Amino acid sequence: MSQTFEVRKLNPVLGAEILGIDLRESLSDETIAALRTAFLENQVLFFRDQNLTVEQHKDLGRRFGTLHIHPRAPSPEGHPELLVIHADEKSKRVAGGGWHTDVSCDECPPMGSILQLTEVPDSGGGDTIFSSMYAAYEDLSDTMKSFLTGMTAIHESAHVYRGKYYAKAKGARDEQPATEHPIVRTHPETGRQALYVNAGFTTKIVGLHRNESRAILDFLFHQVERAEFHCRFQWQPGSIAFWDNRCVQHFAVWDYFPQVRHGVRVTIEGDRPFYRGAGQGAGQGAESEGDEAGKAS
Repeated sequence: MSQTFEVRKLNPVLGAEILGIDLRESLSDETIAALRTAFLENQVLFFRDQNLTVEQHKDLGRRFGTLHIHPRAPSPEGHPELLVIHADEKSKRVAGGGWHTDVSCDECPPMGSILQLTEVPDSGGGDTIFSSMYAAYEDLSDTMKSFLTGMTAIHESAHVYRGKYYAKAKGARDEQPATEHPIVRTHPETGRQALYVNAGFTTKIVGLHRNESRAILDFLFHQVERAEFHCRFQWQPGSIAFWDNRCVQHFAVWDYFPQVRHGVRVTIEGDRPFYRGAGQGAGQGAESEGDEAGKAS
């Protein structure tokens, strides 16, 4: 089914609300292509009043690529592709309660995530803040950009999952992955450069002494937190956020304890991060680009 829709930007940096579309319908290839164009332009899309079933949610994710299975997180019985997001009066911590990009510890981190909340705090709160890594990179001085070009950092998960998931969840991959990624990542579809380190998973810059690495990472983590690179989304029941994991970080604000916030996320497989400079051809600096980028299309 072909649907037209309105794209209403939240601000000039990132984020747009999509109006006049029903994601429960079987969408035409033309509609999916138009949504993908809006996604690439705005980095994160928001939808209201969708109320997708589990199968509709998974089907929507599959229109954009193969669904990713989290290495450690719990999922509902029979649905390993789903990640439950839940907080209540018993919670000691919340998922996403720090700046991060999802599962960057994977060799091929996810392309994007589609989160639907079905229950939100009665008294408000529980917003999600998103930060553009295009903007965070572009704001750096030319000297800092030159310094970071070609450098890589280690992304680890054991310290993250040890605090959240003490045992392997049913249906999850039996892993605590760690890998090395470029600090400046070239987006495989737009060709734009984005900062690719995050406080959740990135532990060390390769080739620097530990104190040097710590100083540079702390500076870059602070860059992510700058409000001029952000948009903020206020959830309602049935709201959906679809963000580009390759150029966006997010932070789930936990300001509603002891009230309940509940939803489910599907995540889409992505490509292996690479850096390609302006003077490089399509095959340079990305030995697996052609194979991996296809996963996200």
